[in-house]
Amino acid sequence: MKKLLKNARVIDPLQNLDSKKDILIADGRIADIGGNIDISEAEIIELSGMIVTPGLIDMHVHFREPGYEYKEDIESGSMSAAAGGFTSVACMPNTNPPIDNAALVEYVKSRAASIGKIKLLPIGCVSKGQEGREIAEIGDMASCGAVAFSDDGKPVSDSSLMRKAMVYASAFDKIIIDHCEDSALFEGGQINEGYISTLLGLSGIPACAEEVMVARNILIAKEMGVAVHIAHVSTKGSVELVRRAKSIGVKVTCEATPHHLILTEDAAMGYNTNAKVNPPLRTKEDTEALIEGLKDGTIDAIVTDHAPHHIDEKDVEFDKAAFGIVGLETSLGLILTHVVEKAGVSLSTAIYKMTAGPAAVLGIEGGTLKIGRAADITVIDPNLEWTVDKNKFFSKGRNTPFDGWKLKGKAVMTLMDGKITYTDETMHNYS
Repeated sequence: MKKLLKNARVIDPLQNLDSKKDILIADGRIADIGGNIDISEAEIIELSGMIVTPGLIDMHVHFREPGYEYKEDIESGSMSAAAGGFTSVACMPNTNPPIDNAALVEYVKSRAASIGKIKLLPIGCVSKGQEGREIAEIGDMASCGAVAFSDDGKPVSDSSLMRKAMVYASAFDKIIIDHCEDSALFEGGQINEGYISTLLGLSGIPACAEEVMVARNILIAKEMGVAVHIAHVSTKGSVELVRRAKSIGVKVTCEATPHHLILTEDAAMGYNTNAKVNPPLRTKEDTEALIEGLKDGTIDAIVTDHAPHHIDEKDVEFDKAAFGIVGLETSLGLILTHVVEKAGVSLSTAIYKMTAGPAAVLGIEGGTLKIGRAADITVIDPNLEWTVDKNKFFSKGRNTPFDGWKLKGKAVMTLMDGKITYTDETMHNYS
């Protein structure tokens, strides 16, 4: 049956659209957008006061399946994503076994399709077994639907292997996504190197541990004329390196997370393991640089780096705790409240970085409400005030530093291919 979304504020940055419109959905696609669409045979969904955007896309999540289902699985991750307003997510391959071959790419895709809540976009390993010694079967994985390649969770330390992988992936119009970390500089580190690490007596992780690898990847991309994507930038220096590279035409893109945009190393005070993340939370100067990078286009995408862990992996001494924060169900509210409302990033820019931006980086269809495209849609109540409650997450992970935070703005309905995959309890008529 056709659906008619009525009277919403429709924001589609790719079409420079921000106005009150109706959206007609037919056969899972956008059939029409306009004012006062009148069609008798459609199911009408009244959305006065709501914002409608292209379905949110997260190009960096960890769903843990196969192998670590006790932390998260594709079903719980899919529900968490849909509840956060996401219609497409790209999952990292640091599973057990790692996603380093076509069979595992197919497995992840089929599992997500059987659940039917989101479009799951597999990312394959750069190296076999994530061991950093031999390039994985990038061509085979690309032909089976891998959208990019990464050893995320581990850096690609071998510069020769990285160079070959970037060139090889480019032959299939795919990118390498690198977790930028010099392992020797990082070794044993727990939080950002500085006053707080000294105060807490914890080993520090210097900014240069990230920045030297960002610089290396930029130099390889420049020399070879191929693209590279920098995962979760966290420092002022990394933002500046990417900005300069872009200014001379290097094919480099990058992403930032809500926690790196909003939190600083102070969140680790009291040995709060829920603030232990890799790369670490940095300084106020770094968060300000990241915000500026969003505003001027240096940062291409906002991602969650959703990294669920079992409570037993976080409720331990700080130096034994796992790195990672869950983020799918808090991302949009955090961005609307703290990045748009408080930091002054425009709503259109924020929406772009969560829709068309990641779609462009990955080279996938999505991130727009153009007529004829898949009806992947997020409905946002911009005035809904709510409190983060980790015990209500669909995700199995409870490892969030944002528990108890009061936020304004939330996804209240998510549609994938025109099918409603999530409705918030506040949407009584469609729950």
